Amino acid sequence: MAASRGTTASTKRPVAIDLYAGAGGLSLGMEQAGFDVLAAAELDPIHALTHRFNLPQTAVLCRDLSDEPVVKVASALMDAAKVAARTHHADELVELDAVVGGPPCQGFSVGGVRDAEDERNGQFLRFVDLVVALQPKVFLLENVSGLLEPRFESLRKEALRRLTVDGGYEVTGFDEPVSAVEFGVPQRRRRVLVLGSRIGAAPNLVADETAARVTVGDALAGLPDLRSYFALLSTDEVPLKIDDLARLRTVRSVYARTLAGLELADNDLSWPRVHNAVLLTNSLRTVHKPKSIQRFRKTPQGGVEKISRLYRLDPETQARTLRAGTGSDRGSHTSPRPIHPEKARVITVREAARLHGYPDWFRFHGTNWHGHRQVGNSVPPPLAAAAGRALIRALGSASVSRPTEAIRLGDPEWLWLGRSEAIEELSRLDGARTATPSSQAPLPSCER
Repeated sequence: MAASRGTTASTKRPVAIDLYAGAGGLSLGMEQAGFDVLAAAELDPIHALTHRFNLPQTAVLCRDLSDEPVVKVASALMDAAKVAARTHHADELVELDAVVGGPPCQGFSVGGVRDAEDERNGQFLRFVDLVVALQPKVFLLENVSGLLEPRFESLRKEALRRLTVDGGYEVTGFDEPVSAVEFGVPQRRRRVLVLGSRIGAAPNLVADETAARVTVGDALAGLPDLRSYFALLSTDEVPLKIDDLARLRTVRSVYARTLAGLELADNDLSWPRVHNAVLLTNSLRTVHKPKSIQRFRKTPQGGVEKISRLYRLDPETQARTLRAGTGSDRGSHTSPRPIHPEKARVITVREAARLHGYPDWFRFHGTNWHGHRQVGNSVPPPLAAAAGRALIRALGSASVSRPTEAIRLGDPEWLWLGRSEAIEELSRLDGARTATPSSQAPLPSCER
């Protein structure tokens, strides 16, 4: 259930639409920066339903953004945002402040075969065209560092031309990537963040050079030894035992305490969530063969296991980039999961989420395959929040404050649904909407 509409805090918050939203990392970061994300679009129904679980006030369109003319897609996105605005605001949406998104990056990715002809690269320009059509005051485009390679120069130039000439935006970020480490993420993840404004100078993304760098050890602090939780062999959630709960509450890592909900960061302007703080989630155990366990145990921290080629996390430094594997359209390859720094096993989805900067209340699909894919595909929320704060500064929204009313998460059963079931559930939820704004017909939901 959503918080009541028209709260003092929410009426002052700028609003955004998230494209290619995945499970919601960028949306969450924008919310933490002070935005209300009114609408999001995501093609994968499992990701879309996970997004809806964690950000229930956001209208989620589950569809391909390239299958209809830009004008029609933009109109439907605005229609969805206007419906959601009634949840966040006393009045309907008047003007769109921001459009953000991370279009598919596999054609640019350094983790795979970089292909200038990959058809998914077309979504990059579709994002640009939607920004121009929607005309938000500011925008954020996130992508992998491979986008800056010489082979993609013509694509970058065309995107810049459309944004500046057609859209009227001042743009920054096409020159060099940023590292998530510089924004409080314990992961060496390099990304391109392109920011733009049509109401003034381009937003300026600045890292806090005085902030201490977070380590893997900082991130995983307080999480229990899973060997004493046999139920996690068949489920991804268990209530923490009294001793483990007490241990969690006494951890010294500010990063871990913040993600566990024991402390609140001064710059976190997200809506509070109603959740069970005693419940450990997304911790389904992986069963390894005895020989694999022996090899993992012998692998030094920071080293690579010779057979599986999995690297072992070093608690004193940052993790390598967490990868997502591939979707069903690309062979369903499992993402390579790092070996735990202390235990002879690969990390859980919750541990991966800690390395990405997700709060413990944020939940992913219950299976390891989908859960790790959702984490690895997403923007780390602390990095997204830093970019969101840059957009807030460009908007001049100095009065943004944190809402006081809490919102409830979705139905946990959604997090175990397969593709067809997720499609049906999203269709049911769409049908439960009480109104469809304007005469424009809503875009279709996910199709089988």
